Amino acid sequence: MNKKVLFQDLGQRDYKETWDYQELLFKQTVDLKIKNRREEADEPTPNHFLFVEHPHVYTLGKSGDLANLLVGEEELAAKNAKFYKINRGGDITYHGPGQIVGYPILDLDNFFTDIHKYLRFLEEMVILTLAEYGVKAERSEGETGVWLDVGTPFARKICAMGVRASRWVTMHGFALNVNADLGYFDLMIPCGIKDKAVTSLNVELGKQEVDLNEVKGKLLKHFEALFEAEIIEQEKTSV
Repeated sequence: MNKKVLFQDLGQRDYKETWDYQELLFKQTVDLKIKNRREEADEPTPNHFLFVEHPHVYTLGKSGDLANLLVGEEELAAKNAKFYKINRGGDITYHGPGQIVGYPILDLDNFFTDIHKYLRFLEEMVILTLAEYGVKAERSEGETGVWLDVGTPFARKICAMGVRASRWVTMHGFALNVNADLGYFDLMIPCGIKDKAVTSLNVELGKQEVDLNEVKGKLLKHFEALFEAEIIEQEKTSV
C-alpha cells in the first residue's frame, strides 16, 4: 500500500486543461492497476492531489439538470464564464477565483475501499480547517459537502463536493469558497438545491480577503492526518 501522495499546486488554470490533466493521471493509475492484475505484479500505484483556482466556470455532473443553470450562452459570455458537462457525480457547481479546488486522484486500494468513507474524510478535512478559523461547519444529512447553520433558516453551503471513482481510483473532488465572488452563484441553483444560500470564508470572518496559501496548508495538514498519508510536494507542471 503506497500512502505517498504527490501534491501539486497548479495556481490559476483553465478548467478544461486541468480536467484533461486529471484524466491523464487517472488513466495512468487505472492502467497500472489493470497491468498489475494481468501480469500478477505488484508495482505500487501512485496517488496525486492537485490544488487549482479556475477562471469562472460552471460544471454539470452526469446526473445533473441543465435547468439548474439559470442563464444562457450570451449571459455566460458577458460574465466571462464557461460551461462544461462532466463525468463526476452531483449537479451543477461553480468554480472561480478565490476558491480552492482540490482534486485528489487516489488509488483507494492504498487507503480503504469505501467511497462513502472517502467523501466523509474530505468533508472532515474541510470541517477541521474551518474550525481553525473559529467557523463551526458540519455535514447536512442527505446533502454532500460542508455547511454552516444546518437545520436553521440560515443554512448555507461553503464547500461543494463531487467525485468520480473507477476501479477504486478517484478524480474530481471539492471546491471550498475562501474569497469567492458569491454573485456568480446567483446564476445557478447550486447543486440543484433550492432555497439554501452559499457563503465564503472571508464573508464569515468579515474580512475582505483570507490568505489562500494559509488555508491550503491547513487542508493538506488535515488530509495527511485523516488519510495517514505522506504529502510529497512537486514542482508546478504545465498542463
